[in-house]
Amino acid sequence: MAETTNLLSPEELDALAAGLEDGSIESDTGLNTGARAVKHDLTNEDSSLGVNVGAVDMINERFVRQFRLGLLEVLRTTPKVNMANVEIMKFGDYLKDLTPPLAVNTIRLNPLRGYSMVVIEPSVIFASLDNFFGGFGRGIDSLPPGRLFTPTESSIIKIMMDVLFGSLQEAWAPILGLKCEHVGSEINPQFAQIADENDLVVVSRFASELGDQASGNIDIVYPYSSLKPIRDLLRGRVQTGDGNDASDKVWSSELQSAAMDAELEIKVTLSDIETTIKQFEELREDDIIYLNKADYARIHISDIPVFDADIGSNGSNMAAQIVKSLAPHK
Repeated sequence: MAETTNLLSPEELDALAAGLEDGSIESDTGLNTGARAVKHDLTNEDSSLGVNVGAVDMINERFVRQFRLGLLEVLRTTPKVNMANVEIMKFGDYLKDLTPPLAVNTIRLNPLRGYSMVVIEPSVIFASLDNFFGGFGRGIDSLPPGRLFTPTESSIIKIMMDVLFGSLQEAWAPILGLKCEHVGSEINPQFAQIADENDLVVVSRFASELGDQASGNIDIVYPYSSLKPIRDLLRGRVQTGDGNDASDKVWSSELQSAAMDAELEIKVTLSDIETTIKQFEELREDDIIYLNKADYARIHISDIPVFDADIGSNGSNMAAQIVKSLAPHK
């Protein structure tokens, strides 16, 4: 090995240190010494540049409609399903508010990467079970910790998950064709590790009421990393709508046909004069009113000036021939 040598002798190093201490040698004279550094952790995700929550809201609105109809068919009752605002939070913060036992279902939504999660509160399951067997949809307050779901309750959960899968695929269809797959079930969400505690997740919560007193939440949790690759697709769908070109043309044609039957009030004005109330009250039959005739008459539609026109006649009827259109007032 080559021996390393100092460019400065020990005496020179001591003199340099002493000069820095007594101020005879200036320090901090390099470039960009006043620049401020901002700490950035590459392991943390940033939600400010990612998923458009408005797009997820649109998907949830379609999901609610389909899910309500699906539950109506299997439970023979009209459930109330209301969506809450979509939230982006750390997975660890979401888990803090959950109290097992819960119906925690790990799912895969192809072609989205990673795993998602559906969490159903027990009150929703027991209300569905009661309705399914002809009851009044009475739920329960809570279950003892560690209590597992019975085979009958698990069957109800499977029925609800089948309805949820169909509704979710229908809701996503205008944006992305999803294929839902059930991966596993747990009663404790801590065991369904779809993301690390510090990773972001997108939480869609739906408040469900299936009876007079039974209510609970159904959560669909997407890992933020699974939606971020399609953020441009979601953003574009919010801007352009959720229909295809063919349906847009049909909608435009129907709107135009409906608008054609709308009635409008048209008024043709030859000229305007100003007078006082006294002069107006003094007017009698055969009095002559003098006015300055404009080059063209003015056509108003709903009191908005639209055209200039020439006045003439067509048989026994008065007529107005449009000369030019008027620019709208700004």
